[in-house]
Amino acid sequence: MTIYQVLTRLFGNDCTKCVPAGTKEENGCGTLAAFSGKALDEIRSLGATHVWFTGLIEHATQTDYSAYGIKPDCKDVVKGKAGSPYAIKDYYDVDPDLATDVTRRMRELENLISRTHKAGLGFIMDFVPNHVARQYHSDACPEGVEDLGTNDDRTVAFSTQNNFYYLPGRPLHLDYIVGRHSNYSEVPAKVTGNDCFTAWPGGIDWYETVKLNYGIDYQNGYRRCFTPHPDTWGKMLGILLFWAAKGVDAFRCDMAEMVPVEFWHWAIREVKKQYPDIIIFIAEVYNPALYREYVRRGGFDYLYDKVGLYDTLRAVTRNEASAQCLTGCWQQVDDIREHMLHFLENHDEQRLASDFFAGDARRGRAPMLVSALMDASPVMIYFGQELGERGMDAEGYSGCDGRTTIYDYWSVDTVRRWRDGGKFSGKKLTGDEQRLREFYARLLGLRESLPVLRSGRFYDLMYVNPHLHRQYVFTRSLEREVVLVVANFDESDADVCVNLPQEFFQYIGLEAQTDLLATDLLSGEQTYVDFTFAAPLRVKVRGLNGLMLSLKF
Repeated sequence: MTIYQVLTRLFGNDCTKCVPAGTKEENGCGTLAAFSGKALDEIRSLGATHVWFTGLIEHATQTDYSAYGIKPDCKDVVKGKAGSPYAIKDYYDVDPDLATDVTRRMRELENLISRTHKAGLGFIMDFVPNHVARQYHSDACPEGVEDLGTNDDRTVAFSTQNNFYYLPGRPLHLDYIVGRHSNYSEVPAKVTGNDCFTAWPGGIDWYETVKLNYGIDYQNGYRRCFTPHPDTWGKMLGILLFWAAKGVDAFRCDMAEMVPVEFWHWAIREVKKQYPDIIIFIAEVYNPALYREYVRRGGFDYLYDKVGLYDTLRAVTRNEASAQCLTGCWQQVDDIREHMLHFLENHDEQRLASDFFAGDARRGRAPMLVSALMDASPVMIYFGQELGERGMDAEGYSGCDGRTTIYDYWSVDTVRRWRDGGKFSGKKLTGDEQRLREFYARLLGLRESLPVLRSGRFYDLMYVNPHLHRQYVFTRSLEREVVLVVANFDESDADVCVNLPQEFFQYIGLEAQTDLLATDLLSGEQTYVDFTFAAPLRVKVRGLNGLMLSLKF
């Protein structure tokens, strides 16, 4: 499984002169229509099997859509002109920014799902279960569905029949955050999405959101009240089933660890009863102590491998840690390795090529080899990563932080030039950008097409190569084929001596062999090597690059 994540409203925006903190009229906005059959074929050609369309659901925004019957949001509870895709305003509606015809926005999304499937790609969307926008109101929910908070008793802080948590008798205070008297009024104040139980949230709090109540009484010893099921459980299951019925193949579940595992155990089972072997659930979980619980009890198919592999690859890439540290990443999750989702970029993290991370897109080749090939786990790339997008714009709300904005109307330079108005000619890309995309396409294509890389067994060779600190060496093997991967994190070319222990050959079930033809799957170059435990295997690896030596016995 190879996921291509794209921030939907930025992908198709052709604006070349964006204004920091500009409006939609000033900076433009991409639409669902930008994902034409041609665009989806281009994404598929990169080796992607699924597309995660980030920011599909209607969320709070400073753009006025009142002409279409959508109630405007107070700007004091909206981050950025466009607003955060994770401040959901209506779980049952499509973000009007993304529509060519706002009145037909749901039909346009349904058509996109159909086009995505026609292109041979799975369709992934966000499910945001922990919090909603301050001014949440669904005007598109199916008949008979009660809106969140409609029947809440706002005189009590907690009730299993309430959808939100309240601070009875206390108004919400935002004056300090907005720097003036706030125009937004909320009495009683609702608890923020990041569990801030105060009427005076700070600027770093998720003050634009309110937390949903899944039956945990946080202010009374974290008491868990799950029998009978809290009202929120049924409402959120209904939302999952609504989108599953539209043809969604997978849900990426935002901050899943902030929602009790008991809910996931129940809800995921219920969804998969109706859609067996179809719907995939991906969890954003950052606490390693919860990994196994959310897989085994919660029922998630995949979890973010952020705290382990991502953080370590980042440190090795920046020469802040030895490549030897990568061994511990898979060892710590060895029993659930097939459930870990690998990535080097996403909308929350800094761009690899940014000054805040590696500073150069070339430095991404070695960590990408590890991320994509370490095992059969799914891997994800973020749109523009394959082009070396640096994310160094000061777009508006979050400033220049090495991330591509999720809050502002903007255009992503490399993606805009790659799209070339929908022609995808490649003519507007630089030579370095073209070569980098070719590297990604080659690597990810091999990963999906070769059985040895899809399902072959992994063997870490670092324990017999303690002299290696800027190179990481491992193999994947299946039947009579072995692929030796050498990732060189150093800028300099390296003559690498790789020790192969006798037990390695026992593990793969093959005899050591001399004068064996080896083909570098990345370059196509061939050479003869001695693949034995009697003497080290010597290979030359270019700086900031790697080898994928295929050996067939």
